[in-house]
Amino acid sequence: MKKISNNIFLIMLIFGTLVTISSNSWLGAWMGLEINLLSFIPLMNDNKKNLLTSESSLKYFLTQAFASSILLFAIIMMMFLYNNNMLMFNKFNEILILSTLLLKTGAAPFHFWFPEVMEGLSWVNGLILMTWQKIAPLMLLSYNFMYNFFMISIILSMLIGSLGGLNQISIRKLMAFSSINHLGWMLLAMMNNECLWMLYFLMYSILSFSIISMFNNFKLFYFNQIFNISTMNPILKLLIFLNLLSLGGLPPFLGFLPKWLVIQNLTSMNQLFLLTISVCLTLITLYFYLRLSYSIFMLNFQKNSWMLKNNFNLKITSMSLILNFISIGGLIMISMIYMIM
Repeated sequence: MKKISNNIFLIMLIFGTLVTISSNSWLGAWMGLEINLLSFIPLMNDNKKNLLTSESSLKYFLTQAFASSILLFAIIMMMFLYNNNMLMFNKFNEILILSTLLLKTGAAPFHFWFPEVMEGLSWVNGLILMTWQKIAPLMLLSYNFMYNFFMISIILSMLIGSLGGLNQISIRKLMAFSSINHLGWMLLAMMNNECLWMLYFLMYSILSFSIISMFNNFKLFYFNQIFNISTMNPILKLLIFLNLLSLGGLPPFLGFLPKWLVIQNLTSMNQLFLLTISVCLTLITLYFYLRLSYSIFMLNFQKNSWMLKNNFNLKITSMSLILNFISIGGLIMISMIYMIM
């Protein structure tokens, strides 16, 4: 019965996002965001015995309800200002709408709720929050892009997403700050190209799914748990190590491809100052990925020399293996296809 209800809420979640991105009015988009919110809350609160889950679902509901109420107020104000020809206040109203959408995505400086909510969720719900829940607000943001206002959010998202993950001992919070940093790159791609941010989001979703499936299989939530997996298959350790490097955007992995395209776009538009800031801040995120990867792969590898037979349990699905292979070798495959064509 519980599984059937979760499937219903999941269908409503997808339906709410589709309503938002296909709507031709702000009121219809707001309605889709509300359907999406009300269907995700029961999915978050699936484990009622865990107090952190209940706390996270409450924080998420209060934040999103606050953003939705301000968005509805801004939509009504926009209709009022348009009907009364008071267009001088329209700029402030537009900033108000964009701020609420940035709050819904978790972009800086409206990111305060995102790491705290991620900390209490399971990996599956965390993956939904990091990927699917960003589609509708990002699509609405792409319709109403304001250059100067978004520049502040882009730089702050990259800065906070980079520095916030340095002192974390929780892997879920680290992934949350990583998501904030990637969100800055998506907004940067949105600023220069209408479709480039969609490609970036697709690549980020694939990489997030592949690495979170590994964390979920081994029930890894904190750094100190990494030292208890010395009996893990070395191949799986290598997959986690390479996937983290791919998520950090290190060539020649697939995670470098969207960043490469954004860098090329910025270079062609002579935005070298913004390009330098973005690359330097991304190197900080790569550092804490390396810190986590080094802990997994180097510090605690125990194997007796007389163990000739490999009796490790390979707890990974074929789908996850395919995504891991795409994540690691995707850039090489794409480069080969490009050279052939």
